[in-house]
Amino acid sequence: MPRVVVEVMPKPEILDPQGKAVHGALPRLGFDGILDVRQGKRFELEVAEADEATLAEVREIAETLLSNPVIEDFAVRVELPGWTEPSSQREVPPA
Repeated sequence: MPRVVVEVMPKPEILDPQGKAVHGALPRLGFDGILDVRQGKRFELEVAEADEATLAEVREIAETLLSNPVIEDFAVRVELPGWTEPSSQREVPPA
């Protein structure tokens, strides 16, 4: 069964206080060299088929329910069954 992943992130021009808090804590925990942190959300939707109609519906769900388009961007991608490497994922461009 295919899995569609929706990743939601604050738009670059929007302040990200949660990301800033994590970024501020990293040096105190001994992690150096991290230049910036932005925190977002990840949604995994199990679908019967990852066809164009289903992906269009997932994009609509992402835009109307999973994200706030005024302050957040989202990306939709399909994770192929049985694979976990980044090469097994394909980015789905917006319609």
